[in-house]
Amino acid sequence: MKIAETYSHLNGLEFLLVHRPHLWAEIERVVLSIDAAACRTKVSKEKRTLDKLLYSPIDMNAVFKQSLNATGWAESRVSYWVTRNEKLIRKTLSMTAAEQKQEILAAGELPISSYNQTDFVKERVAVEVQFGKYAFVAYDLFVKHLAFYVRDEIDVGVEILPMKALQAQMSSGVAYYEGEFYNVIRNGRGVPSVPLVLIGIDV
Repeated sequence: MKIAETYSHLNGLEFLLVHRPHLWAEIERVVLSIDAAACRTKVSKEKRTLDKLLYSPIDMNAVFKQSLNATGWAESRVSYWVTRNEKLIRKTLSMTAAEQKQEILAAGELPISSYNQTDFVKERVAVEVQFGKYAFVAYDLFVKHLAFYVRDEIDVGVEILPMKALQAQMSSGVAYYEGEFYNVIRNGRGVPSVPLVLIGIDV
């Protein structure tokens, strides 16, 4: 596969090129190493592409996971506690999970366990490979990467998406680079308030 397009939000790409050039090189190598033809395994049952052989999002995710894990990228999970009280949420945002729970209980409220998970993190850079539905990408960009950034777990988030030309040869409903690029631009220069790199891949 190849990187067809990139977009740097809040200097995300510039940060990588200056401070983590070896990680950007790894991401480029991983994309180039993916054999897209081997992932063309899904027989379509949809009317628009009936019986055609499509690229399988599951297979593509699996090969990306294997390749990234092999170079030391690993899952990261951050646990925290939430409650219905706004003042408590604001007060506990910067606390550790244990402190959050204790503070919520002390206030007489119910602490609810929650977490944010990112598939690939290395040296404070998070990567999400997204061949899922549109909502999953929005969650990555506007919630997940931002949550890790606000908690000072990462410096930049990277989102890998298929270009429209590739997405057209996949199941319907899969998000694509051009659409998500538009969504980020539409929200203005400072939203989301986390440095990001959008990567559009193609065969």
